[in-house]
Amino acid sequence: MKKLYIMIWVLLGSAALDAQVPEDAKLFSWYPQNGTARSLAIGGAMGSLGGDISALYVNPAGLGFYRTNEFVIAPQFAFNKNASTFIQHTNDTGKNAFALGTIGVIFGEGSNKKGKRSSAFSIGISQTANLNNRVYYSGVNDYSSFAETFAEELAKSGVSTSDLLNTLSPLPYTAAPAYYTYLIDIDTSNGFSQVRAAPENILDAGGSLQQSFLKETKGGIYELALGGAVNTNDKWLFGGTLGIPIIDFTSTTTVTEKDATGNTKNGFQSFDYTDEYHSTGVGFNAKLGAIYRPAEYFRLGLALHTPSFMFLKDERTTNLNTVVEDTSGNAEHFNVSSLLFTNNEAGEANYRHFTPWKAIFSASYVFREIENVKKQRGFLTADIEYVNYKGSRFGKSGSDNSAPKQYYTALNDVIKDYYKGAFNFRVGGELKFNTFMTRLGFAHYGNPYADKSYNAGRTLLSGGIGYRNKGFFVDLTYIHSITKDINYPYRLEDRSNPYYASMKQKTGMIAATIGWKFWE
Repeated sequence: MKKLYIMIWVLLGSAALDAQVPEDAKLFSWYPQNGTARSLAIGGAMGSLGGDISALYVNPAGLGFYRTNEFVIAPQFAFNKNASTFIQHTNDTGKNAFALGTIGVIFGEGSNKKGKRSSAFSIGISQTANLNNRVYYSGVNDYSSFAETFAEELAKSGVSTSDLLNTLSPLPYTAAPAYYTYLIDIDTSNGFSQVRAAPENILDAGGSLQQSFLKETKGGIYELALGGAVNTNDKWLFGGTLGIPIIDFTSTTTVTEKDATGNTKNGFQSFDYTDEYHSTGVGFNAKLGAIYRPAEYFRLGLALHTPSFMFLKDERTTNLNTVVEDTSGNAEHFNVSSLLFTNNEAGEANYRHFTPWKAIFSASYVFREIENVKKQRGFLTADIEYVNYKGSRFGKSGSDNSAPKQYYTALNDVIKDYYKGAFNFRVGGELKFNTFMTRLGFAHYGNPYADKSYNAGRTLLSGGIGYRNKGFFVDLTYIHSITKDINYPYRLEDRSNPYYASMKQKTGMIAATIGWKFWE
């Protein structure tokens, strides 16, 4: 896999915008099931239960239980706390944000037709992924510098220094700013040319660098969905959903390195590098599902989700501030924006992304399931979900000239080796006391990485209450999630980078749902 990474970084030497990296494959696919407060309270296990607009996004066959019309709105509020460990140093950060659960309407009706008990149609929009977050980690590194990535890129690109500093530079976001501010330079002292980063002088002398990495993200993935279902004699229910994911995501990464030795005559003092890109796009997917009721109290569900075929556009700018030292130890400051090398316009890249496919098998047991739902007493439900994370793919857009086709081929090869398929589990239950309900849920999302040494996973615990009476209902849920993940701040071509950040995120979320039935 190392050779594949090398291929990617070499190919990026001729790319105008290189925002797509293996970690982006997980960004748009590794997140928990979202929905109404009711569905979240039971761990998101809606694959066979039905009777909730969340079925639109899990197993649309569950819409077939509706025989009336219903409107639902479900706001949420999340607060994140992140603990990130990098080179044996731990930092805590956090970020709070409002989120959108699901807003939508269901039109259901009974039927007197032979072989058809009821049918339903639904339209809704949901924030399937809330990407608002803030992650910070730092540590003292005596092995490598982030600036070496700029030096390696220039060395492998074959770009001359005169072309590098053009207003239409081939490397406007990385190597060009680094060369312009003397963070990297060409060393000919050994009789041959070598691109070196200024912090390497400190490392070669046995010194170290104070590094810090801050990544702030906002936005998310929203999905407009249209679905329908038919109930055949309360035995078999079939449904389908057409989903239109809408992406609006901004990421700002700030990298800081400082000389940790205190020596004012080693040629380098510090740099601050800010990389901001804004990703927008739209796509489509399909969800097909079926629910079988072998007995009136037992339900089995199966749903298949196609990949989301998304068409994305990234806009990117960077800024670099470098402080170097002259032979007398005096500090010299240099600052430049990538706009200097892009004719004063933000860089733009258009590309395609295919998310993994998934399959969901579900089972539910309903206590005292009878025609009058007001007299039902509760249920237990569970989902087993398989997601083929290694099936994520990026592709070149027909209108994009920023990255060669070979880059995406190499990137997809890395993704196939970097990730694996994983199982996710969701289970939950409800007890009903006339008009009042209590709920509990649990969910676990498996490790998507092929390397077992990467400790990653997500666990959610949830609980909630609900009230239903005369066509009006309100639900309130609290969800506590713990996510473990890893993050490489940078990778080097010429040698492996042994340091990555281990991250543990704790998220608390309050979800509410208000709904009412109409035109009964």
